[in-house]
Amino acid sequence: MFEWLGISQQALFGQLLVGLINGAFYATLSLGLAVIFGLLNIVNFAHGAQYMMGAFVAWMGLNYLGIDYWWSLILAPLAVGLVGILLELTLLRRLYKLDHLYGLLLTFGLALIIEGGFRQAYGISGERYDIPEALNGAFNLGFMFLPKYRGWVVAASLIVCLLTWLVIERTKLGAYLRAGTENPKLLQAFGVNVPVMVTLTYGLGAALAAFGGVLAAPIFQVNAVMGSNILIIVFAVVVIGGLGSIIGSIVTGIALGLIEGLTKVFYPEGSSVVIFVIMAIVLIVRPAGLFGKEK
Repeated sequence: MFEWLGISQQALFGQLLVGLINGAFYATLSLGLAVIFGLLNIVNFAHGAQYMMGAFVAWMGLNYLGIDYWWSLILAPLAVGLVGILLELTLLRRLYKLDHLYGLLLTFGLALIIEGGFRQAYGISGERYDIPEALNGAFNLGFMFLPKYRGWVVAASLIVCLLTWLVIERTKLGAYLRAGTENPKLLQAFGVNVPVMVTLTYGLGAALAAFGGVLAAPIFQVNAVMGSNILIIVFAVVVIGGLGSIIGSIVTGIALGLIEGLTKVFYPEGSSVVIFVIMAIVLIVRPAGLFGKEK
């Protein structure tokens, strides 16, 4: 079909699959960032480190405790979410009345400390995490083979993104969370414990990052710098979608993954910068982002 462009059908669909998988990771990670910024007004630079921690918790659970992949999908986000709660209680809570820059600098410093600790302990060569046996092999789609694990990553990411959006946008708890960002004193007057809600929100954002890390562990090698490698792209996704926009992060993450995959087919040299070019254009045309609210 595409031979007249000098591109085989297998190559095109193969890159679209890679783009969809990358987009699933971008959506999951940017969702966690959007939750934290949208509800806490914190630019969480530790998000990449929390993604890396999720992958390492899964790897350590398997190698030291015999905890398999399926349990790690639950336990790793819980563990990293608890670490996030501890960080919020001891450090971040002190910065809410200060300029956003202080939160950014603190989380950036935390990211360097966490990454440095894992680098010191495990180096940067990477650790292997095997695909679970149930997800080995591939589906024959006729025009290409779809690895079962890649298909699972896309499905799991979309399910988690959809559930998070439903909780925040369509439930009473989500209404409290959104109200707490705009008028916390009024919400507290109605008996809602706003500080606890804020703490749990940061823990949720960290847990989403860790969930993405567990999904990534069998695809990419588990190493100390895996979070910093993807974080800049994820920040670009959040900016394009609109800072704090949940649906913007999901839609933009998947769309940009696909665009990146197509760029690798038609113009490989531009695939590493296409997302940042799009970000620059969006910031010029619509500074609040595609789904952000203009002030």
